[in-house]
Parts: sequence; C-alpha cells; structure tokens
Amino acid sequence: MKKIFYLLTVVVLTSCAGTPATESTKEKEARLVQYKQDLHELNQKIAALEKELQEGKDIEYVNVKVSEIQPQLFEHFIEVTGNVEADQEVNVSPEGSGKIIDILVKEGQHVKKGTALATLNTEILDQSIEEAKISLDLAKTTFERQKNLWEQKIGSELQYLQAKSNKESLERRLESLQAQKDMAIVKSPVSGVVDVIYQKKGEIASPQIPFAKVVNIDKVKIYAEVSESYLTKIKNGDQVVIDFPALNKQVNATIDMIGNYINPDNRTFRIRINLDNRSNMIKPNLLSVVKIRDYVAKDAFVVPSLLVKQDFKGEYTFLAENTGDGSQAKKVYVKTGASNNNLVQVTEGLKAGDLVISEGFSQVVNGTHIKYQ
Repeated sequence: MKKIFYLLTVVVLTSCAGTPATESTKEKEARLVQYKQDLHELNQKIAALEKELQEGKDIEYVNVKVSEIQPQLFEHFIEVTGNVEADQEVNVSPEGSGKIIDILVKEGQHVKKGTALATLNTEILDQSIEEAKISLDLAKTTFERQKNLWEQKIGSELQYLQAKSNKESLERRLESLQAQKDMAIVKSPVSGVVDVIYQKKGEIASPQIPFAKVVNIDKVKIYAEVSESYLTKIKNGDQVVIDFPALNKQVNATIDMIGNYINPDNRTFRIRINLDNRSNMIKPNLLSVVKIRDYVAKDAFVVPSLLVKQDFKGEYTFLAENTGDGSQAKKVYVKTGASNNNLVQVTEGLKAGDLVISEGFSQVVNGTHIKYQ
C-alpha cells in the first residue's frame, strides 16, 4: 500500500509542477490525454500488485463429501396399525348336555375337522337305546307275521298297518337316540390347533358353555383402519408392506378388501389383508404396522431431508461447483414435494449430475472453498 500511495503522489506532484500559468485549450486537452494514460498505467500496476498480494495468501478449504444427483424411484408410504386375526378361530361347545367323562386331546395338539375332543356321559341314552332295540325287534317280528297273514288274505288291513307303523316309529326313535348319543361326542368343526381347553373332566358340559378353542392360523387376516382422506388413493390389489416388530420381520402383500363403511367415531374405513402363515409364527392379536404406498414417482430427484434447509427466501441446499479457482459451495434454492423415511423429493432446483454436499454442509456458506473426492 505504501508503494501505491507513493506512485499516486509522484503523479499528482509531477502534474501540478508542470502546469504552466497560461495555456491554450489544445494544450489542456493534450495534457488531459496524458493524465488519463498515466492513470490507466497506474491502475494496471495497482491490479498487478493486488494479484501478487492475493496469491501470497493461503486459501482455506473445507473438506466435504458429495453425492451425485440421479433420477430414481421415489415412493411415499402411510403407516397404520394392523390387527391380526386367525382365519378360523372357533369356540367348540357340545351339542348336548352331560358330564364330561373323557378328554381326548391336549392343548397345543393339531386336530383335523371332525376329530373327537371329548365324550360326555351317555349311560341313560345307552339304556334307552337298548330298550328301543328290544322293542324294535318285537315290532319287526309282529310286522312280518301280520304281513304274511295279510298277503294270505287273513286278518284285517288295520292290524297290518298298525304293525307297520309301530315298526317304523321304533326305527325312527332308535335313529333319534343314536343321534343324541353322537351329540355327546364333542367334535372339532375345523382343522387347527387346540389352543385352550376351558373345562375339566367331571364337569358338566352344555351347548351354552364353550369346551375348547380351536384355532387355525395357517392363514391369517390383518385388519387396519385408514383415514378417509386416503379413500381415493387406495384400491384393491395395491401392494403393502407389513412390519411385525416383535418378530423383526417384514412381509409383502396386497390389499384384499376395502370396507364400504366410514366409521363416524374416527373417520376411518377398514381394509383387510390375507396372509399365508405356514410357519404359524404370526399369532392372532400380534402387533403389526401396515405400510401403504399412496404416491410414486419413477424419475425423481431425491435427497436426504437433512440436507434441505430454509431461510427467509425459501428452502435451499448446497452444491459443489467447479470454478477457475477450484471447487466452491454454491447455495441453490429448491422446491420440495413428498417426503418419506428421511428422504424428500426435490421438484425444482436440481438436475441430473449435480453434486450435493452430503457431509460438511453445516460448515459451508455460499462461495466457501471446498475439497472433495
């Protein structure tokens, strides 16, 4: 700076000393041209000296990491809590009443449809059946004799018809008693696992009291309540992801049913998802989280939500830009769309190939010199 001040002083003193007392207009114009020429040369010397001083300083760089922007698939999901229900869950009760004399299965045992679970006391029924059989044997003998007589035109038709009616009546009674005895056997109406046996041997069973619960979880159903605001965005067959936190497991499935009723209490509608569960790991009432895709963009520019900041002008992020002096951070204003799983879609402001500063962005401002690999 001392050198620059010295040059300016020399120019001014020289100009003042060389000014004559009287001079013509042409002489003044010639002198003005000379001054301008001297000033131009001086400005060049100043610029050269400033460049020398600037090059003598060390430029500080900030080390950052960058990510190249490329179009990619972007999906947005909503999450709702689902409730698991067994495909078949039946409380089994006997069709008749009686004392439980034998329990034929254990809890946890796999049974097929029609398997006997328990038997009830049928002592009175057995006595009635024996009496009915004796009476039926007599009725059959009587009927056969009356039939033979009737065919020989001996006896009355009324006697023949009474014998026939008595035989058939006893046959129906015996069938009824046999059916009642069958009802004393508690049978499983479905194939599955005996989950709970409610009663014990010696207790009185009846149709009003469940004896056991049989559950079939080879297939399960998941029900979830979804806000009515998504009614137009969800349809049958849409792909969903079901997360079971307790099992640390995720399953891909499709929506099988959308309810036709809006719950007035919480303004939601019901969806159902059917799942195969051959391993039987998914239990009824297990907590599940249903992730439903309601938005998709095939060629989207996506950045982590953390990299998008906001000031009084709007949202912005930092890019790495190559200049003549190296690389610098460039502040770029953007517009964002949907966000999901800590990622946000940028709808305006970025293009393919842009380098977004992904690490070290909090240490830079617009124009900061940076280094990256």
